[in-house]
Amino acid sequence: MNWAAFCSYVILTAITPGPNNIMSMSNAAKYGFRRSFPFNVGVWLGFLFVVACCALFSSLLYELIPAIKPWMLALGSLYILWLAWSIWRDKPHAEKKRRLSSTTTVFAGAVLQLVNVKGILYGLTAMSSFVLPYYRELPAVALFSLMLATVGFLCTLLWALCGSVFERFFKKYSKLVNGVMALLLVWCAYSMLSGLWS
Repeated sequence: MNWAAFCSYVILTAITPGPNNIMSMSNAAKYGFRRSFPFNVGVWLGFLFVVACCALFSSLLYELIPAIKPWMLALGSLYILWLAWSIWRDKPHAEKKRRLSSTTTVFAGAVLQLVNVKGILYGLTAMSSFVLPYYRELPAVALFSLMLATVGFLCTLLWALCGSVFERFFKKYSKLVNGVMALLLVWCAYSMLSGLWS
């Protein structure tokens, strides 16, 4: 296996903006790092499940991907647009000290992985292009699945840390920040759907 190419692919794909990272930063900016942590745990658990499924069913999914891809893109885009709407209509930080949003839960983080096309394609590509041609034993595949999920988890924590560090700025300009975060999620949804039109 070409480890340099594999590591570059994994790190660049995991650190770039996507639904997980944007939601992680947004939650941490609103509720602080500690209170947004369950979402990140959900991302890790959900993504671990998705990567394990990608490893187990990689060859089958690649045969079916022309039929599955449009449905996954549409479903994922709708869920991401709902997240964008939730962020946009959010009340300022000061008004919600007692009430956490449903987007900060372990469940929300895990469910996002089931419709996160970027994550699914990332798992399929990493497993079918880098891992499975060289490692087919169950312990090795499980270890790579755990590694991919953990790199993604660390990247969402990094984005959450940025959100909590700049919390004061985000509080002061909450409507602007919510608008930017919502637009980034809309951009994610658009970029996913543009694959259907091309």
